[in-house]
Amino acid sequence: MNSKPETTPDPEVTCSDCAAACCRQQAMLFDDRGVPDHFVVTDSRGVASMARLADGWCVALDRATMACTIYEKRPWICREFELGEEECLAARAANYGCPDR
Repeated sequence: MNSKPETTPDPEVTCSDCAAACCRQQAMLFDDRGVPDHFVVTDSRGVASMARLADGWCVALDRATMACTIYEKRPWICREFELGEEECLAARAANYGCPDR
């Protein structure tokens, strides 16, 4: 049974008109073995996540191209983040430069 409610992605939302808003969210790691160690931080509770820069951006984001530098090895949570769904729209609305729909 899928615990995620069924939603219909907004077809007008594209990555090309967003400034990688999803790359400003915390990306916790769940048994992600392919992520290079130098991109991972572990907090005092032992929870691993993608490291972030001082301004909140994921360290794996190439700021010149706004593309993931480890796309083929990106964390599961990043793979599951769906374009145009509720989480995407919320991230876009919360981050400067991303139009909300």
